[in-house]
Amino acid sequence: MSQQAETLSVPALDLKAQYLSIRDEIDAVVRGVIESQYFILGPEVSNFEAEAAEYCGSKHAIGCASGSDALLLPLLALGIGPGDEVVTSPYSFFATAGAVWRTGAKPVFVDIEPDTYNIDPALIEAAITPRTKAIIPVHLYGQTADMDLINAIATKHGIAVIEDAAQAIGAAYHGRRAGTLGDAAAFSFYPSKNLGGFGDAGMVTADDPVLAKSVARLRVHGMEPKYHHHEVGFNSRLDALQAAVLRVKLRHLDDWTEGRRSVAARYRNLFVDDGLDRLITLPTERDGHHHVFNQYVVRVSSGDRDDLRAHLAGRKVGSEIYYPIPLHLQVCFASLGHKPGDFPIAEAAANETIALPMYPELTDQALRHVVGSIGEFFENQAILPFERKRNVA
Repeated sequence: MSQQAETLSVPALDLKAQYLSIRDEIDAVVRGVIESQYFILGPEVSNFEAEAAEYCGSKHAIGCASGSDALLLPLLALGIGPGDEVVTSPYSFFATAGAVWRTGAKPVFVDIEPDTYNIDPALIEAAITPRTKAIIPVHLYGQTADMDLINAIATKHGIAVIEDAAQAIGAAYHGRRAGTLGDAAAFSFYPSKNLGGFGDAGMVTADDPVLAKSVARLRVHGMEPKYHHHEVGFNSRLDALQAAVLRVKLRHLDDWTEGRRSVAARYRNLFVDDGLDRLITLPTERDGHHHVFNQYVVRVSSGDRDDLRAHLAGRKVGSEIYYPIPLHLQVCFASLGHKPGDFPIAEAAANETIALPMYPELTDQALRHVVGSIGEFFENQAILPFERKRNVA
């Protein structure tokens, strides 16, 4: 390894690079909000909602305080609660099932596809009971679930579909963007997302005006008009500062998405050129899908994953594990009665996947350093039995 490679650091995520590219735009709108002293809801939020709805192709967008609330709000608006069941994936961020639990309903897990890590539509119908009120497919890592099959099942059984699109703004399924593929959708604008705010923020999209109105009312304690409460909601207002920042970033989102897709394509070329695609499983993009690569997740044998991550850390390459404990094995869901082996594909993914650095500003030198460091790991283990180019920066 060259001296240059030894000093190169590649973080898993670099938010500063993005900020520096739009600093003047961001600083101007932040000053504008401060000078207006209008911090909660208001015109910045209304304008962002209109622009985000247009971007997604949805009739309505409702800003809220977080992606977690964006999952909870449509569940409540649909009247889902104690005694009901909601089918979803065991391989996702905790909020997917946590939102269901908070309503008093029961999350019912269905295993995932081994290549996309999204819920397996072929297994959904067997999980539906007379108590099932909704399906929450997760568009994991930036690729949509197989929505035609999921929607067909939902229509057959008369149940709702709520997209967990927290990682998938801009992703598309046969030409339709995430956020328009179900009855409602939840987005997160956590800073690490493709469209990230300067703190927690979220959004719900829906075409049904009644559902959208209910979500908008629930986010302000069920209030409409002021001090008149039709139902018990909670405080989940989007603040103007986040909306102003997100409005600026939304204008750049498509360019950043293409940057992520270019990084993913370059990763693939480097891995294939190095022969490493024989040792690790690379992300897949299904036909008809437009993947936005919120994460670039590869797969290695479970015995290698943690050692590989330690090796990368030693080479100053950041990484992350999404998600090391599937939802059905979380202690707080023990009362559901699940045990290891219930959802083997999700459990294997939890043990074998590792997320590599992914953001649009990654340079070719940085990508070569990441791939070269992975090749070095397998060389050191003497399990790379073929000639390889050295993609080390």
